[in-house]
Amino acid sequence: MVEARRVVVKVGSSSLTTAAGGLDADRVDALVDVLAKARESREVVLVSSGAIAAGLAPLGLARRPRDLARQQAAASVGQGLLVARYTASFARYGIRVGQVLLTSDDVSRRAHYRNAFRTLDQLLAMGALPVVNENDTVATDEIRFGDNDRLAALVAHLVRADLLVLLSDVDGLYDGDPRTPGTSRIAEVTGPADLEGVSIGSAGRAGVGTGGMVTKVEAAAIATGAGVPVVLTSAVHAADALAGRPTGTHFHRTGKRSADRLLWLAHASTPRGALRLDAGAVRAVTERHSSLLPAGVTGVDGDFIAGDPVDLLDESGHAIARGLVNFDARELPRLLGRSTRELAAELGPAYEREVVHRDDLVLLRP
Repeated sequence: MVEARRVVVKVGSSSLTTAAGGLDADRVDALVDVLAKARESREVVLVSSGAIAAGLAPLGLARRPRDLARQQAAASVGQGLLVARYTASFARYGIRVGQVLLTSDDVSRRAHYRNAFRTLDQLLAMGALPVVNENDTVATDEIRFGDNDRLAALVAHLVRADLLVLLSDVDGLYDGDPRTPGTSRIAEVTGPADLEGVSIGSAGRAGVGTGGMVTKVEAAAIATGAGVPVVLTSAVHAADALAGRPTGTHFHRTGKRSADRLLWLAHASTPRGALRLDAGAVRAVTERHSSLLPAGVTGVDGDFIAGDPVDLLDESGHAIARGLVNFDARELPRLLGRSTRELAAELGPAYEREVVHRDDLVLLRP
């Protein structure tokens, strides 16, 4: 952790705002003080929640709204306030910030994914500190990450970070409710077996965010499975985490880095439909890691267009893989069960292509 050269730090709404909504300037400045110090020896990407929470008080909202339209309105007001506050606070150290707003749709598609990587990489190369958030003002239920913990894990993989630090209002993962006497903080997690029998709560205490300990543990699993170690601690211990001092819970790597975009496809995309496969196609996809051809598709579900993510289902209806489809849903029925050579001869060379190319496909279970 001390040797990490590129670090992604995620901070939640409850660590930046009051419970009633509105930014807490002192909390923001305290976090910036720590990040500015860390930035003297490494690159830092900040994934920051807080846009919706920051917009509550200015709009006269007593609590986070449940409906998407008012959430988007609060984010529209709050995002400007959030970035303005970061800009002013980092300016005390002569550090420029760059705002990067993402939806899962931006990064599960190939061209958009490359653009996201290039933007973040160039900001770092030019000495700016990227401040990343979900684009809550336009994200729909179908293209939302769901929480910024998962977004942070995916950004850590996207920018090839050496460490992910998740900052919360709790100083680590406990083996029960930390408010209950007798519970203990778990210092290290080396794999899923270490969490067997551990009761993980689901709701944050402040009531202004969407996450909880469950989302943080899930984010840690995504990041460590992609080769990025994780430290989970409270915002007040951020300096310790970035200095490599013992704090919070340390999640060790459990896997190696995979093809970048496939991690996004598996964890950030929402399938727009499904393709049902015969047994031969299931074996080709799961065992031989082949592309999916029209001959192996037996049915089409949903209304999607070329480039959308779709689930690939086995004969029992279980999702075995997810991929980016090369045809619209309305085109596929006449292609099913037919060879690409036959289709090319009848319909033209544009139809001599895979339904899902193996480079755009990720397995969801062994």
